[in-house]
Amino acid sequence: MQRRNLIKALLAGIAATTLAASFGARAEDQLIKVGTVSGPDAKVWSVVQKVAKREGLNVKVIEFNDYVQPNAALDAGDLDANSFQHQPYLDSQVKQRGYKLVTAGLTYISPMGAYSKKLKSLNDLPQGAKVAVPNDPSNENRALLLLQSKGVIKLRAGAGTNGNNATPLDVAENPKKIKLVELDAAQLPRVLGDVDAAIVNTNYALAAGLQPTKDAIALEDIRSPYANVIAVRIQDKDKPWVKKLVAAYQSEEVRQYIKDEFKGAMVPSF
Repeated sequence: MQRRNLIKALLAGIAATTLAASFGARAEDQLIKVGTVSGPDAKVWSVVQKVAKREGLNVKVIEFNDYVQPNAALDAGDLDANSFQHQPYLDSQVKQRGYKLVTAGLTYISPMGAYSKKLKSLNDLPQGAKVAVPNDPSNENRALLLLQSKGVIKLRAGAGTNGNNATPLDVAENPKKIKLVELDAAQLPRVLGDVDAAIVNTNYALAAGLQPTKDAIALEDIRSPYANVIAVRIQDKDKPWVKKLVAAYQSEEVRQYIKDEFKGAMVPSF
C-alpha cells in the first residue's frame, strides 16, 4: 500500500512538473501582435523583435499604410499594441472615437519638415503660394505650428495649444495670403510638383526618398512635444508583457540603431 501511494505521489509530481513546464513554455512563447506603419517604424521594430525574443517575448509586427487602422485594430483587440503615432494624435483619436487606449512608453521624435521642388526656404514663398498640409487634426495642427514658427502665418490666440487643434480657420495673419491645401498625409510627397511647398511627416518623407536633414527647407524643432509612443488598451497597461515590450524598445541596441540608421531624421525619446 505504501509503495502504491509512493508511486501515485511520484506520478502526481511528474504531472505537476510537466504542467508547470507547459504553462512556462506558453508564457515564454507568448505572441504579442504590434501594429505599425510601413517604412522606418517597421524597420525599428525588426530590431525590437530580436531584443524582445531574447527576453522570451515573441513580437509579430503587422504593417499598415495609414494612420487610422492601427488604433481601430488595437481597440478592437486585433492587436496587443501599436507604435506609429505621437501623443497629440492618440489623444485626439481617444477623444473623437472613444478608444480605450493609453500610452505605455515613448519611442522617438521625428521632426516634421517642409519640402519643396521650387524653393530653398519658406521665406521664398511667393504671394498666393499653395502649401499642402496633412488633413488629420493633430498633424494639421502640427504643420500650422511649424508654419507659424517660421513666420509664414500667425494663429489666433489659444489655437494650436492645450489640445485645441488649429485649422486653417484659426489663421489670424497671413501676410503672403498662402493657400493651405489639405490632403491625406500619405499623399503629400506625391504633390510636391503641384504645390509650392508641402509639410510632410518624416516617415512618408523617407518612404519617398527624401532626407529631412538634407532635403527639408524647414524642420520642426526637436524639442517639440510630438514624441511617438507605444499604445496599449487600458486593461493591459499593467501587464508584465507590456513592461517587457517597452523595455525591448527602449534598449541601448534600439537606441543605437535609430541613431545610426536615420542620422537625425528620428531621435530617440528615451
